[in-house]
Amino acid sequence: MNNTKAGLLNRPAPSVSRSSSGASKTASFVIPAPKEKIEMYSPAFYAACTAGGTLSCGLTHTAVTPLDLVKCKMQIDPAKYKSITSGFGVLLKEQGLKGFFRGWVPTLFGYSAQGACKFGFYEFFKKYYSDIAGPEYAAKYKTLIYLAGSASAELIADVALCPMEAVKVRVQTQPGFARGLGDGLPKFLKSDGVSGLYKGLVPLWGRQIPYTMMKFASFETIVEMLYKYAIPTPKEQCSKSLQLGVSFAGGYVAGVFCAVVSHPADNLVSFLNNAKGASVGDAVKKMGLWGLCTRGLPLRIVMIGTLTGAQWGIYDAFKVFVGLPTTGGAAPPPAEKA
Repeated sequence: MNNTKAGLLNRPAPSVSRSSSGASKTASFVIPAPKEKIEMYSPAFYAACTAGGTLSCGLTHTAVTPLDLVKCKMQIDPAKYKSITSGFGVLLKEQGLKGFFRGWVPTLFGYSAQGACKFGFYEFFKKYYSDIAGPEYAAKYKTLIYLAGSASAELIADVALCPMEAVKVRVQTQPGFARGLGDGLPKFLKSDGVSGLYKGLVPLWGRQIPYTMMKFASFETIVEMLYKYAIPTPKEQCSKSLQLGVSFAGGYVAGVFCAVVSHPADNLVSFLNNAKGASVGDAVKKMGLWGLCTRGLPLRIVMIGTLTGAQWGIYDAFKVFVGLPTTGGAAPPPAEKA
């Protein structure tokens, strides 16, 4: 009631010539506060982050399907696909332009589901662990909170991704297996069963959990450093376009680190999903440790750097669109006292 009175008192007085009905219409227009923002850490907040993650990962991974396709083929058949440029040339000659987007449907579905879980649960676990630690320790050990929150989120996200990833790799790397998800999934289930869809889950965790820990922790750290040392204006006073530029830059640099850390496991996932009945030992024996760490790495650095930068840009753009602040630039918020 007091706030309503204050709002009425601060409103400009109507002119004498204005009719009472006109004043009534003006009052009904001015008094209600516009819903400009979603309440932080409310169900609507987590729903928005989940939706932003769906767009962020689904769209970007689908867009780089040609790069991912050549990368997978370089990992599986390096004698034929010797380099990035020759790989694109061989693919164009054998399958035409249409072949560059083979496997885009399982890519879209799989990474949309993964992005929803990755970003939605990251925001949840970051707040959850911050509340457990308390304000002092949350600020002091914020990097550990970023690492723990992202690892917890990715553990769940990969369960959503794994079936589509298995079908995608089989479609992309085995000529004649299937045209896409519609005919590829039934064939996969017939030959490998439901359990085959999750055969690559542990290697996928090995690839994605370190990747995501590096992705979120390094991004949060880089963005915080940019606002602290490179940008003289406090984040709250920066334009939204500048904040989104910082998000893209921080995401790109983080993506380079991610590619290097997760690449050996990425080679394992491609090998296991392509070769029926193969084991991790078979992959190490055939590719060698050096091959696991380096085969297809330059292309993956370009792909993941661009991908991660675009993901953070899209995710934060969506947050801005719905009235939320961009990610990073400050320590995790302290737990609210009861």
